[in-house]
Amino acid sequence: MLSLTLDSLSQKLWTEADRKYLLDNLTRTRDSLTKETQNLTDAQWNFKESPDRWSIKQVVEHIDIWELLLMYEVSKAIMAGPRPELSSKGRADSTYLNFILEQKPHISVEYTKPFTFTLPMGLNDGKNNVAWFLKMRNESIEYLKKAEEDLRNYYQPNGKNVHQVYITIYGHSERHLRQIRKIKADPNYPGK
Repeated sequence: MLSLTLDSLSQKLWTEADRKYLLDNLTRTRDSLTKETQNLTDAQWNFKESPDRWSIKQVVEHIDIWELLLMYEVSKAIMAGPRPELSSKGRADSTYLNFILEQKPHISVEYTKPFTFTLPMGLNDGKNNVAWFLKMRNESIEYLKKAEEDLRNYYQPNGKNVHQVYITIYGHSERHLRQIRKIKADPNYPGK
Protein backbone atom coordinates (compact mmCIF):
# COMPACT_ATOMS: atom_id res chain seq x y z
CA MET A 1 0.00 0.00 0.00
CA LEU A 2 2.77 2.45 0.88
CA SER A 3 4.63 1.75 -2.38
CA LEU A 4 1.42 2.39 -4.34
CA THR A 5 1.07 5.78 -2.65
CA LEU A 6 4.69 6.69 -3.30
CA ASP A 7 4.37 5.59 -6.94
CA SER A 8 1.26 7.71 -7.43
CA LEU A 9 3.02 10.74 -5.94
CA SER A 10 6.04 10.27 -8.18
CA GLN A 11 3.95 10.19 -11.37
CA LYS A 12 4.07 13.57 -13.02
CA LEU A 13 0.67 15.00 -13.92
CA TRP A 14 2.01 17.97 -15.90
CA THR A 15 3.08 16.59 -19.27
CA GLU A 16 5.22 17.84 -22.13
CA ALA A 17 1.97 18.23 -24.09
CA ASP A 18 0.74 20.56 -21.30
CA ARG A 19 3.98 22.54 -21.49
CA LYS A 20 3.66 22.88 -25.28
CA TYR A 21 0.00 23.91 -24.99
CA LEU A 22 0.82 26.72 -22.56
CA LEU A 23 3.89 27.87 -24.48
CA ASP A 24 1.98 27.92 -27.80
CA ASN A 25 -0.92 29.92 -26.35
CA LEU A 26 1.17 32.32 -24.30
CA THR A 27 3.36 32.97 -27.35
CA ARG A 28 0.37 33.33 -29.68
CA THR A 29 -1.41 35.86 -27.46
CA ARG A 30 1.84 37.75 -26.84
CA ASP A 31 2.45 38.03 -30.58
CA SER A 32 -1.17 38.98 -31.28
CA LEU A 33 -1.12 41.76 -28.70
CA THR A 34 2.16 43.04 -30.11
CA LYS A 35 0.70 43.04 -33.64
CA GLU A 36 -2.57 44.72 -32.61
CA THR A 37 -0.73 47.56 -30.82
CA GLN A 38 2.09 48.05 -33.30
CA ASN A 39 2.46 51.56 -34.77
CA LEU A 40 -0.60 53.04 -33.05
CA THR A 41 -0.84 56.81 -32.91
CA ASP A 42 -1.64 58.63 -29.66
CA ALA A 43 -5.17 59.17 -30.96
CA GLN A 44 -5.56 55.44 -31.61
CA TRP A 45 -4.13 54.47 -28.20
CA ASN A 46 -6.56 56.82 -26.46
CA PHE A 47 -9.70 56.37 -28.59
CA LYS A 48 -12.80 55.20 -26.72
CA GLU A 49 -15.95 53.92 -28.38
CA SER A 50 -17.85 55.97 -25.78
CA PRO A 51 -16.87 57.84 -22.59
CA ASP A 52 -17.68 54.81 -20.42
CA ARG A 53 -15.55 52.39 -22.49
CA TRP A 54 -11.83 51.66 -22.20
CA SER A 55 -9.17 52.81 -24.64
CA ILE A 56 -6.60 50.38 -26.06
CA LYS A 57 -4.04 51.93 -23.71
CA GLN A 58 -6.29 51.16 -20.73
CA VAL A 59 -7.06 47.65 -21.96
CA VAL A 60 -3.35 46.81 -22.21
CA GLU A 61 -2.68 48.28 -18.78
CA HIS A 62 -5.56 46.18 -17.38
CA ILE A 63 -4.01 43.05 -18.96
CA ASP A 64 -0.68 43.99 -17.38
CA ILE A 65 -2.11 44.39 -13.90
CA TRP A 66 -3.91 41.05 -14.07
CA GLU A 67 -0.82 39.34 -15.46
CA LEU A 68 1.19 40.73 -12.54
CA LEU A 69 -1.43 39.57 -10.02
CA LEU A 70 -1.65 36.10 -11.54
CA MET A 71 2.13 35.73 -11.65
CA TYR A 72 2.17 36.58 -7.95
CA GLU A 73 -0.34 33.74 -7.43
CA VAL A 74 1.93 31.37 -9.39
CA SER A 75 4.88 32.35 -7.19
CA LYS A 76 2.90 31.83 -3.99
CA ALA A 77 1.68 28.41 -5.12
CA ILE A 78 5.18 27.26 -6.10
CA MET A 79 6.64 28.52 -2.81
CA ALA A 80 3.91 26.70 -0.84
CA GLY A 81 5.07 23.40 -2.32
CA PRO A 82 3.32 20.57 -4.15
CA ARG A 83 -0.12 19.47 -3.01
CA PRO A 84 -0.80 16.26 -4.98
CA GLU A 85 -3.66 15.39 -2.64
CA LEU A 86 -5.70 18.16 -4.29
CA SER A 87 -5.34 16.80 -7.83
CA SER A 88 -8.41 14.59 -7.55
CA LYS A 89 -10.55 17.49 -6.28
CA GLY A 90 -9.71 20.05 -8.96
CA ARG A 91 -11.88 21.29 -11.79
CA ALA A 92 -11.24 20.61 -15.45
CA ASP A 93 -9.05 23.03 -17.41
CA SER A 94 -12.06 23.81 -19.62
CA THR A 95 -13.89 25.30 -16.61
CA TYR A 96 -11.35 28.11 -16.37
CA LEU A 97 -10.91 28.59 -20.11
CA ASN A 98 -14.66 28.69 -20.78
CA PHE A 99 -15.15 31.23 -17.99
CA ILE A 100 -12.39 33.58 -19.11
CA LEU A 101 -13.39 33.40 -22.78
CA GLU A 102 -17.15 33.70 -22.36
CA GLN A 103 -18.79 36.52 -24.30
CA LYS A 104 -20.69 38.10 -21.42
CA PRO A 105 -18.96 41.05 -19.74
CA HIS A 106 -16.96 40.41 -16.59
CA ILE A 107 -16.87 42.86 -13.74
CA SER A 108 -13.28 43.65 -12.93
CA VAL A 109 -12.18 44.33 -9.38
CA GLU A 110 -11.83 48.00 -8.55
CA TYR A 111 -8.03 48.16 -8.51
CA THR A 112 -7.79 46.82 -12.08
CA LYS A 113 -10.22 49.30 -13.65
CA PRO A 114 -9.04 52.37 -15.55
CA PHE A 115 -11.70 54.53 -13.89
CA THR A 116 -10.77 54.17 -10.22
CA PHE A 117 -9.80 57.03 -8.01
CA THR A 118 -7.59 54.80 -5.88
CA LEU A 119 -5.32 53.73 -8.73
CA PRO A 120 -4.67 56.20 -11.56
CA MET A 121 -4.79 53.76 -14.44
CA GLY A 122 -4.58 54.93 -18.02
CA LEU A 123 -1.83 57.44 -17.29
CA ASN A 124 1.00 55.24 -18.54
CA ASP A 125 2.05 55.51 -22.18
CA GLY A 126 0.64 52.75 -24.41
CA LYS A 127 4.07 51.64 -25.62
CA ASN A 128 5.26 51.36 -22.01
CA ASN A 129 2.24 49.20 -21.23
CA VAL A 130 3.21 46.88 -24.08
CA ALA A 131 6.83 46.82 -22.88
CA TRP A 132 5.62 45.88 -19.38
CA PHE A 133 3.40 43.16 -20.85
CA LEU A 134 6.26 41.76 -22.97
CA LYS A 135 8.64 41.68 -20.01
CA MET A 136 6.21 39.69 -17.86
CA ARG A 137 5.03 37.42 -20.67
CA ASN A 138 8.56 36.63 -21.82
CA GLU A 139 9.54 35.78 -18.25
CA SER A 140 6.60 33.37 -18.04
CA ILE A 141 7.53 31.75 -21.33
CA GLU A 142 11.16 31.32 -20.27
CA TYR A 143 10.10 29.86 -16.93
CA LEU A 144 7.75 27.36 -18.59
CA LYS A 145 10.41 26.26 -21.07
CA LYS A 146 12.60 25.11 -18.18
CA ALA A 147 10.09 24.34 -15.40
CA GLU A 148 10.76 21.06 -13.66
CA GLU A 149 7.90 21.40 -11.18
CA ASP A 150 4.74 19.40 -11.76
CA LEU A 151 2.53 22.45 -12.30
CA ARG A 152 -0.62 20.38 -11.88
CA ASN A 153 0.42 19.65 -8.26
CA TYR A 154 0.84 23.26 -7.12
CA TYR A 155 -2.36 25.05 -6.12
CA GLN A 156 -3.82 28.43 -5.35
CA PRO A 157 -6.05 28.57 -2.25
CA ASN A 158 -9.11 28.61 -4.56
CA GLY A 159 -8.23 25.15 -5.90
CA LYS A 160 -6.83 26.20 -9.28
CA ASN A 161 -3.52 24.54 -10.12
CA VAL A 162 -0.63 26.51 -11.63
CA HIS A 163 -1.21 25.05 -15.10
CA GLN A 164 -4.75 26.43 -14.90
CA VAL A 165 -3.47 29.83 -13.74
CA TYR A 166 -1.43 30.01 -16.95
CA ILE A 167 -4.57 29.06 -18.91
CA THR A 168 -6.27 32.02 -17.24
CA ILE A 169 -3.34 34.28 -18.15
CA TYR A 170 -3.43 33.55 -21.86
CA GLY A 171 -7.24 33.39 -21.88
CA HIS A 172 -7.46 36.81 -20.26
CA SER A 173 -5.18 38.21 -22.97
CA GLU A 174 -7.33 36.56 -25.65
CA ARG A 175 -10.48 38.03 -24.12
CA HIS A 176 -9.05 41.54 -24.22
CA LEU A 177 -7.56 41.08 -27.68
CA ARG A 178 -11.19 40.71 -28.82
CA GLN A 179 -11.90 43.99 -27.04
CA ILE A 180 -8.97 45.73 -28.78
CA ARG A 181 -10.16 44.46 -32.18
CA LYS A 182 -13.67 45.74 -31.42
CA ILE A 183 -12.27 49.19 -30.58
CA LYS A 184 -10.29 49.22 -33.83
CA ALA A 185 -13.38 48.19 -35.81
CA ASP A 186 -15.42 51.17 -34.56
CA PRO A 187 -16.33 53.46 -37.48
CA ASN A 188 -14.96 56.46 -35.55
CA TYR A 189 -11.60 54.85 -34.78
CA PRO A 190 -8.89 57.34 -35.86
CA GLY A 191 -7.09 56.66 -39.10
CA LYS A 192 -9.88 54.73 -40.79
